Amino acid sequence: ADNRAVAPGLEVSAQNVKGSLARDRRSFIDLIGGFLPVGFYYKAFYKPLGAWKRWEPLIRDMAGLGRVNLNAHHGYYDKAYAFADVLVIGGGPAGLAAAIEAGKTGAEVILVEEAPALGGSLCYARFAAEGSDSRSLREHLVSEIASLPNVTIHTGARAQGLFADNWVAFIKGNRLYKARAKSVVIAAGSTEQPLVFRNNDLPGVMMGSAAQRLIRLYGVKPGTRAMVATANGDGYGVALDLIEAGVDLCAVVDLREAPAPDPRIDAVKSHRLRILTGHTVVEAIPERGKRGISGAAVAQITGEGVFSAKSEAIDCDLLCMDVGYSPAYQLAAHAGVKVGYDERLAMFTLGAMPKSVHAAGSVNGVYDLDAALADGRGAGWRAAREAGLEPGPEPDAPEPFAGAEGLNHPWPIFPHPRGRDFVDFDEDLQVKDLLTAMAEGFEDIELLKRYSTVGMGPSQGRHSALATARIAARATGRPISDVGVTTARPPVGPEKFAHLAGRGFEPVRLTAMHHRHLEAGAQMMPAGLWLRPAYYGPREAREDAIAAEARNVRENVGIIDVSTLGGLEVRGPDAAEFLERIYTFAYKKQPVGRCRYVLMTDIAGVIADDGVAARLDEQHFYVTATTSGVQAVYQSMLWWNAQWRLDVDVTQVTASYAGINIAGPKSRSVLARIVRDLDLSAAAFPYMGVREGVVADIPARILRIGFVGELGYELHVPASQGEALWDALLDAGKPEGIRPFGVEAQRQLRLEKGHIIVSQDTDGLTTPDEADMEWAIAKAKPFFVGKRSIEIQRAAGVKRKLVGFMLEGGGNAGMPKAKMPKECHLVLRGEEITGRVTSVGYSPALGQVVGLAFVAADQASPGKRFEIKIEGGEIVTGVVTKPPFYDPENKRQEM
Repeated sequence: ADNRAVAPGLEVSAQNVKGSLARDRRSFIDLIGGFLPVGFYYKAFYKPLGAWKRWEPLIRDMAGLGRVNLNAHHGYYDKAYAFADVLVIGGGPAGLAAAIEAGKTGAEVILVEEAPALGGSLCYARFAAEGSDSRSLREHLVSEIASLPNVTIHTGARAQGLFADNWVAFIKGNRLYKARAKSVVIAAGSTEQPLVFRNNDLPGVMMGSAAQRLIRLYGVKPGTRAMVATANGDGYGVALDLIEAGVDLCAVVDLREAPAPDPRIDAVKSHRLRILTGHTVVEAIPERGKRGISGAAVAQITGEGVFSAKSEAIDCDLLCMDVGYSPAYQLAAHAGVKVGYDERLAMFTLGAMPKSVHAAGSVNGVYDLDAALADGRGAGWRAAREAGLEPGPEPDAPEPFAGAEGLNHPWPIFPHPRGRDFVDFDEDLQVKDLLTAMAEGFEDIELLKRYSTVGMGPSQGRHSALATARIAARATGRPISDVGVTTARPPVGPEKFAHLAGRGFEPVRLTAMHHRHLEAGAQMMPAGLWLRPAYYGPREAREDAIAAEARNVRENVGIIDVSTLGGLEVRGPDAAEFLERIYTFAYKKQPVGRCRYVLMTDIAGVIADDGVAARLDEQHFYVTATTSGVQAVYQSMLWWNAQWRLDVDVTQVTASYAGINIAGPKSRSVLARIVRDLDLSAAAFPYMGVREGVVADIPARILRIGFVGELGYELHVPASQGEALWDALLDAGKPEGIRPFGVEAQRQLRLEKGHIIVSQDTDGLTTPDEADMEWAIAKAKPFFVGKRSIEIQRAAGVKRKLVGFMLEGGGNAGMPKAKMPKECHLVLRGEEITGRVTSVGYSPALGQVVGLAFVAADQASPGKRFEIKIEGGEIVTGVVTKPPFYDPENKRQEM
């Protein structure tokens, strides 16, 4: 919320409150905090059994960070690609210097800055007593970088991740950029760290830099009477800014006994302000209602984290903290950089940077302004050189950690006997919470994080990681460098699912006959990327339309657009050997002019796809695959042949062909009217044959196959001729009552034959043995992909089987829909789930409900009964019936 720009129509409300912020009815929880120790939810709410389900909604409601508006409009989001020689992350002084230096070499530079304007700390911080130096320097740098046409600047953009090969993801507005650079400069800056004392979470207590931002960036006076608690010269800069803003400064509390010389300290002293050295704030005094502070208690420091029992209360409504910094190491950590700790500096530091990644400025431990500029120039120069440019002489390098010594107080943590000394403001974690968690065994920093939730809030440890490491080190007797920090993973900041999803766009493919389907009144449905006719007719007549289409195929003749089936050309001297290895069946001895079923399994023996292989020549097969699976099949074929190196060529030709299946007892008569020079008799063109001929003056591959269980032919013609063939078939079939049928009727017809649909009747674990498809495996073959896995699983025995079933009592057309099983309804044995229904429907040809279902192995014998739990929790009984249900002797498709 503090980074969200005000916009028209923006609604702002308090969260984590009941009622209003002024009268929060949930504030009573503060009174029972002692009964809610760290990790309490791990120790409670889990018993009696099922208790968590009752507690969870209440706890989630109280602890949640806002609510999702399920009716929110999905705005426009997209993705873009960007390329650069040098990509600089951070538009502060070091980042600007790096981008300018790289830009001067002629390098293509991208600069990514999270704030709406360039300058970083130059926009608000006070580096000198007079206070105008940073603003004039910012103007100079911004003017200089604007003069470089080869530098692209993205403000209001946040780098979310730094991945392999300098692949950087950054978000700007509603766009996710995927940037690739030859070299990267990380100038992400550092985060100010809090002072830990009692009530340090109250409104009115803030970082010194927060007060400066309010003054400089937003023109907001942060308080009327202020105190500054500091351990470095920057705190005195904050004091001067407060004075200039008209805030009454009551005192500067310096944790150091002897502050190092700094012109800003002298400037503060010139205002004759009270300065307490060797002291700390030990408690913020809340005003009535705890909606602010009325003062602060100050005491002398008597040891590391220890203060005098005697304290002084000083009136104030604003308390600014400035006791140290921590580098924004997240992106560097993404690149594999180790985060260490320097005892002398009392600061986290970055280890060795990988090749082509550079750090500059305060993230690199360089805090002096002039040194940070020099560090940036050096990083920009090195990055440009690595990108292949000739940058000229190398700039002078600054001293390592220039300005860092004395910046961080080594122990700004002062636990209070009465607690409320917060280490993590996001998660409301006090010092005692971390100590309790470690006492309970969670000493490793990663375990401490997960048990206590420290560092898991919106700031992701930016304000708590350093203090947590210090507390953990003291509690466990280890060096802070050994304690370390938790793993930093992308994304660096929050991002919306919409950014990841991109545009609300799904590519749609249309077959050559698409407009003919629309003209015929088809209701279209998605099938992979394609649109296919589900059925023809109005939506309100859906069931009648599907039944009529199926009946016409059984009694007369119908046509269906099968252009979406995958098509693969496999050619070469090793074509048969290649199929022999890819698929489970045998293809070396497959005669030319014949088709054969193909079943593909992956290396784990799981069914991946199926189709038909038509042998057109000794060295040429035309192979079909499923609509949604063809791309994966094609990629798998290419991958395997890269290993095998057979003399074979595989080409994906799905889009090159239009396909039409004509099926029904009268299909031969219709086709005979428009086919030329081809004998369609059963003897000359038997079931599972393939021929090449001319149909309606169009060259065609004709496969005689029967997915729907009737005499049928699959015609594959050039895609440009698909609509012409469709028209010719409808015209030739008028005397036989030809009509198109859709996917729903096709699925019903194939179900009556017990033919499976891969990915509907199989899942990501289904083996051929489980699917009752042992017949599709050539037993004498020495190898095919998945063979060894299938044999291992077969030896262990299958635990489930795919079976056909009918309903006990014969479900009929008058059966209420509520009593009908549906796909994915569970198969039970008592309370035990043993499987699920994969396909089910009412068969007009049989007058009853038929289906396919996974059942336990001992439930799979024909005649066995099993229970199906349908909607409403009712139970119906299925009877195992061996498919095919319709025409079990397959006489109709072999006519």
